[in-house]
Amino acid sequence: MIGRALLASMLALQAPLVPAVAAPDRCNPPRGTVEVGESWAQKRLDPKRVWSLSTGANVTVAVIDTGVDLTHPQLRLAGKADLVGSGYNDCVGHGTAVAGIIGAQYVRGVLFHGMAPGVRLLSYKFTDSETDGKTELLIKGIKAAADQGAKVINVSSKTLDHPALEAAVRYALAKDAVIVAAAGNVSRRDGTPSPAYPASYDGVLAVGAAGPDGALSEFSNKETPVSVLGPGQNLVSTWPGRSYFKGLDGTSYAAPYVAGVVALVRARYPTLDQAQVRRRIIATADGATGAGKGAGMVNPMQAVSAVLPFEPENAPVVAPPPPSPLPSSAVTKAAPVDHKAIELAVVIAVCAVGLALLVLALRVVVPMGRRRGWRPGRST
Repeated sequence: MIGRALLASMLALQAPLVPAVAAPDRCNPPRGTVEVGESWAQKRLDPKRVWSLSTGANVTVAVIDTGVDLTHPQLRLAGKADLVGSGYNDCVGHGTAVAGIIGAQYVRGVLFHGMAPGVRLLSYKFTDSETDGKTELLIKGIKAAADQGAKVINVSSKTLDHPALEAAVRYALAKDAVIVAAAGNVSRRDGTPSPAYPASYDGVLAVGAAGPDGALSEFSNKETPVSVLGPGQNLVSTWPGRSYFKGLDGTSYAAPYVAGVVALVRARYPTLDQAQVRRRIIATADGATGAGKGAGMVNPMQAVSAVLPFEPENAPVVAPPPPSPLPSSAVTKAAPVDHKAIELAVVIAVCAVGLALLVLALRVVVPMGRRRGWRPGRST
């Protein structure tokens, strides 16, 4: 087991946790594209609206995945670790896409960007496969991220329940890390769905997937106790080879959207602990009902700006109820029309006009009379 001080120095120098060897012979993720548009998920969550309040600045986010492409112009790593021993390259593309959804830098002219571009990204490579990974390496990654001071840990993978994995989750939570984990995907080949771990452990922010219409994705695992939903269908993100990939599906891509929002909240409210941050994310999600939906779609603006009432430590935090209608006595009714006053005002106005005309006439007639000595004029 590598000590905390040694781990910190390794990450600071961007050195592997174990001696890195050559990448696998077949390091050829699917080819991406250089043409990228703005996805529906980015339009709906609209993180740029939140950036005036928070960009996730200085919040350390650990991505425990397949590695991250180190050459991508929109991805900046604060540290990296190779737990597999196969090199830092992302030979799958999964980890690069997850990291991009969380913290891809904003570049003028590029329509894609991450949820929280101000974060410090750490990459822990624990697998070279999108479908599996060694549980012991996942455990090692969670503990290492917690020791490195990660305030958000994204796990876009699933495995079976294991006492050592649960202990690693408890360890990270005790170090004030918010663990965001995918609820898991279910396909026809999987048979009966079962809870995914670490998403199913208490204290973990479990994320299900939703489509553009807000409905639960058919592959999103309902057996996992979902906390909130994130966009999980037809997505776009960064990809190895300084490119992008379209059409991404899965709860593993929904999780980083939520992890990005968690980073925004942690930067905005640095005094909140991991449990309070998790409750805030749940309390401000767009309401939903039904199995597998949790509290509904994550809402970045509400998560960052909502004013939540004080609650006891163990009570659920709820958003304030809508204000009640004003009582009838709150607004003064208009006084009834006084018709007599109106008539009197009209009479006074007419008299004033008549008096003004009389004065004007006298100013014309009197001088003329004086000039004639008040003699009557001659008749024609």
